[in-house]
Amino acid sequence: MVKRSRIVAFILVILLFAGLAGATTQNILKNIKLGLDLQGGFEVLYQVEPAKKGQKITKEVLQNTADALDRRINVLGVSEPSIQIEGNNRIRVQLAGVEDQNEARKILSTQANLTFRDVNDKVRLDGTDLVSGKAKQTFDDKNNPIVSLQLKDKDAFYNLTKDLSQKPYPDNKLVIWLDFEEGKDSYKAEAKKADPKFISDPQVSKPINSSDVQITGNFTIDEAKNLASLLNAGALPVKLKETYSTSVGAKFGEQAMHKTILAGIIGISIIFLFMLFYYRIPGLVAVVTLSIYIYLILVIFDWMNGVLTLPGIAALILGVGMAVDANIITYERIKEEIKVGKSIRAAFQAGNKSSFMTILDANLTTILAGIVLFIYGTSSVKGFATMLIVSILASFITAVFGSRLLLGLLVNSRALKGKPSLMGVKKGDVKDIAENFDTLDLPTRFDKFDFVKPSKKFFGYSIITVLLGLIFLIIFQLNLGIDFTHGTRVELLSKSALTKDQIESQFDELHLKPDTVVLSGKNNEIGVAQFKGVLSQKEIADLKTSFTKKLGNEPNVSTVSPTIGKELARNAIKSVIIASIGIIIYVTLRFELYMALAAIIALLYDAFFIIGVFSITRLEVDLTFIAAVLTIVGYSINDTIVTFDRIRENMAKKRRIKTPEELEEVVNKSVRQTFTRSVNTVLTVVITVVAMLIFGSESIRNFSIALLIGLLSGAYSSIFIASQLWLVWKKKELKKKGTIKTVKEKKKWSDEPQV
Repeated sequence: MVKRSRIVAFILVILLFAGLAGATTQNILKNIKLGLDLQGGFEVLYQVEPAKKGQKITKEVLQNTADALDRRINVLGVSEPSIQIEGNNRIRVQLAGVEDQNEARKILSTQANLTFRDVNDKVRLDGTDLVSGKAKQTFDDKNNPIVSLQLKDKDAFYNLTKDLSQKPYPDNKLVIWLDFEEGKDSYKAEAKKADPKFISDPQVSKPINSSDVQITGNFTIDEAKNLASLLNAGALPVKLKETYSTSVGAKFGEQAMHKTILAGIIGISIIFLFMLFYYRIPGLVAVVTLSIYIYLILVIFDWMNGVLTLPGIAALILGVGMAVDANIITYERIKEEIKVGKSIRAAFQAGNKSSFMTILDANLTTILAGIVLFIYGTSSVKGFATMLIVSILASFITAVFGSRLLLGLLVNSRALKGKPSLMGVKKGDVKDIAENFDTLDLPTRFDKFDFVKPSKKFFGYSIITVLLGLIFLIIFQLNLGIDFTHGTRVELLSKSALTKDQIESQFDELHLKPDTVVLSGKNNEIGVAQFKGVLSQKEIADLKTSFTKKLGNEPNVSTVSPTIGKELARNAIKSVIIASIGIIIYVTLRFELYMALAAIIALLYDAFFIIGVFSITRLEVDLTFIAAVLTIVGYSINDTIVTFDRIRENMAKKRRIKTPEELEEVVNKSVRQTFTRSVNTVLTVVITVVAMLIFGSESIRNFSIALLIGLLSGAYSSIFIASQLWLVWKKKELKKKGTIKTVKEKKKWSDEPQV
């Protein structure tokens, strides 16, 4: 008898979620902060250096500097800036949505130490003589914008002006400077060049007996306001040296966001259709739980007050493909239980029980890679890692608990009783329960394939691809981006097609010569120029102004110093090594050492295969490439774990293994039984990656290519490298010992979720 109350409960849960999501999603999306790569803005990493000899950079000095930078940012009117102290001598500043990036950069780094000097550059008064917070923009008697100040000691200013008033012209000038560095600049030279540090040099004809001072300098109102605000913010207690910077034009960010969201919608829609077609009712449940998963991620990200970046959106889209994995692993186990003749209800319970630890193992290894990415990555990579970790946790909750709850309501309603087709199983594939078939004895459509026999050929093929990749790597090396070397990268966006000659001629006008110019986009509307050297702040400001005027869009500019480039390269190598060691330890504890070593060799093959392809194709290697490699390191092992889990189950059925043929049969059976599952899990992620590759932003194109290569390589290595290597080592163990005792699989967690 059909229990309609459970079906009603199922429908009510869906309606409740739909109502909740519909009522809150718009507000959640408004609350989530967008990174600078989605709304424009810039990021700069400063190395903090002593302002004078003997000064030590302590935590207190760093905090004071960060506070001073925060006060300066308030001048810009930027909402929710990010200022982070990193290590012992660095401060990272991120300003998303700032309109005038050139002005923002200048305000941040300008010392704002006002000095009153004579014409011989002798400092007579400085910023310490000003009353704090009293600088303000006002107007003179001719209605020109000026800056008014208040001095602490009017007698000191009286004595200074009295001294100057007694000197002949031009020695009677009072020279007013901003951010003057003794011995580096001079009044006479800099005044002629109209350097921004030079404010004005009024003549002093008589002593001034007042603590109020007015500074005139042909200011605009905004310039006068900024100067007053800078003076109120105070001088920086240290020197700031830019070691890394990146800026994104607002148009670039807007376009990147729209493209990536479109790619996500297309990729996720295809996955939904695939799940509905292939798994029927469980597929419908998967669609619902995946929708809950996406909503849950947005809610969590909002609660975390996280900053959503372009790589973060990519991680969210990628996470949908990964979230399907857990559903596929569970549904395939349920289908196997149905095929041996169990009722749908019994199959549901057995399938959930059998798949739980496999899902847990697969998710934990990917989380491990995400944690390593977060620790060693820069800000944009940290955004990707954060979203990846959140995605995995959310997918585990929705796939393991949400799917079981919703599917359990339908299964326990008995509406599916005797209807295996609704669970994606053909009636002809269902065995009679009386035949006592075990899921491990089920025939598969791949039984005619021998995956073990051609193992030597696949080993040979794998070795050849590694050697070819190594040769190309030695000859051509990698096309390293500025992230791992140093230099400047300028990305241009035009409304019409660009040419190399056009871009180079425009740089010539700025007296700049790029080392490379590459065009991309459907109509060559995007141009990327790279310089081996790090452009100065003034050169960046000039090129931004020039190209914005000519192309109508502000260019993206990124700079990396040699020090940071080397550091990023070291961190990339460290992250891969640490992730690999962590996976070895975990898989050894969960399975055995041979499986762990085989899995790592397969993973290293995947990583090297990606590197080899990038070396041959000359695709640029940047930080997102490392994020892609580590994602593959974490994700590729999923298939390997699924296969190893089945090998362990098949081994557990035997008391002893005495011949190599028995070992070969175990591996063959395990690969055949998990082949559909492996293909489907990889396929769903490939769908999202291909969607990002075709429809997504140019900024993550190489990231998507690296992921696609790694996913395909990972599917290959799991079947033809990892399992086959384990077989080779087990055969050697068998030859040495004469027999292998198999241990019955340990009981699963007693407190695993049940419905």
